[in-house]
Amino acid sequence: MSSLSRLIDAVDFEIDAVAGPIRARLCGHRGYTAIQAIPGVGPVLAAVFVAEIGEVDRLPGPAQLASWAGLTPRHRESDLVVHRGRITKQGSTLVRWAAVEAAHGVPHTAGWLTGTRARIGERRGRNIATVAVARKLLTLVYYGLRDGHIRALAPARAAA
Repeated sequence: MSSLSRLIDAVDFEIDAVAGPIRARLCGHRGYTAIQAIPGVGPVLAAVFVAEIGEVDRLPGPAQLASWAGLTPRHRESDLVVHRGRITKQGSTLVRWAAVEAAHGVPHTAGWLTGTRARIGERRGRNIATVAVARKLLTLVYYGLRDGHIRALAPARAAA
């Protein structure tokens, strides 16, 4: 039993040795702190988004980020025949994984995200609803990384 606890202590030491410098580098990043305000996105997933997406200005919009992450449906078209299929899964595997994990981690008190997942889930199924919420979360991540804050999460201002 003591050998297992020594092994756990050694692994914890290694994790702290790596996590400390990463945390120190990201603490001043505006986008990193902004996207942690998104429901379901914590420090680890925010770090994955920042590291994998990099400079978000290279993408023209959030739709391109979702496409780059492979979360858009496949679309094949020839003259009058259109075939829409499953998500493409082309692009960054880590960003796709992080977006889906964040979609799974959205608390039930998250209002419109939970409502979106429930509404789509009733019509199309739970997995399709999770991917749709992941795309919406990536939209918020895009604007959070670009602007340093997320306006959609701010409370609505009263009209004067």
